[in-house]
Amino acid sequence: MSLKNERKGAYYIVTLVIIIILAVLFTFPLYWILTGAFKTSREINSTSPVWWPSKFVTENFAKLFSKRSAPLFEIGGLQGPTIPGAIRWLLNTVLMAVIAMILTCITAAMAGYALAKKRFVGKATLFALIVCAMALPKQVILIPLIREMSALGLYDKLWAVIFPTVGWPFGVFLMKQFSEGVPNEMIEASRIDGAGEARTFVQIIVPMIKPGIGALAIFTFINSWNDYFMQLIMLSKTNNLTISLGIATMQAENSTDFGLIMAGAALASVPIIIVFLVFQKYFTKGITMGAVKG
Repeated sequence: MSLKNERKGAYYIVTLVIIIILAVLFTFPLYWILTGAFKTSREINSTSPVWWPSKFVTENFAKLFSKRSAPLFEIGGLQGPTIPGAIRWLLNTVLMAVIAMILTCITAAMAGYALAKKRFVGKATLFALIVCAMALPKQVILIPLIREMSALGLYDKLWAVIFPTVGWPFGVFLMKQFSEGVPNEMIEASRIDGAGEARTFVQIIVPMIKPGIGALAIFTFINSWNDYFMQLIMLSKTNNLTISLGIATMQAENSTDFGLIMAGAALASVPIIIVFLVFQKYFTKGITMGAVKG
């Protein structure tokens, strides 16, 4: 028994050391960006790494907020007050990612429930097509997407980046797996009580697949936020740019300014961190449930 406990203790220590090392490796880029945003140009470009700023400066953020300006909003011919361009780009990115996250979670949850619990002709074929679409690169459908957005009058608008994300095949696949775990008896009981499809879905299905929705919300938000390629193709007007595109356009006007890049990256990382902290409980539970089912 003593030898067994010693082995468990050694295994625990080794596992803890490995986890700590991995945590340091994964968080180091974020640490470098956050500290670099407050370093002077000399410290950033130093041949030997400066691990901590000798003096915290805000000149990088001052350059970020002073380079461009844009109206807070544009509704028809009405424009809001002028604000720094970086703030407008950040608001555009947050708005784009939040709307894409909400619409994707709604449509994926409904589609996943239908594929898991409903019977209709072509169900297996439809699911096979969705699985195949998961392996389809976005570049393959790029030209049809551009033509479609142009025909709808949405090109160079945030909706041109939002709508292609809403029909995310991975989201449908994930929600189908979670919906299959809902007992059929509960659905039958709700029908016996006189509940319709909408009420059954909202009051029975959604609460039971909430961990999956939370995990999908994080995946969708991060996927939409980081989809630089689609943003680059679909957006060109200065006021409609996302934070990534905005920083890239500012950088193209000057020599490589790593301080400006790090300030922009630090600003862009804040919403991602907030969303992860908000949905962390559901994300962890969702991944755990998926692992148990697998």
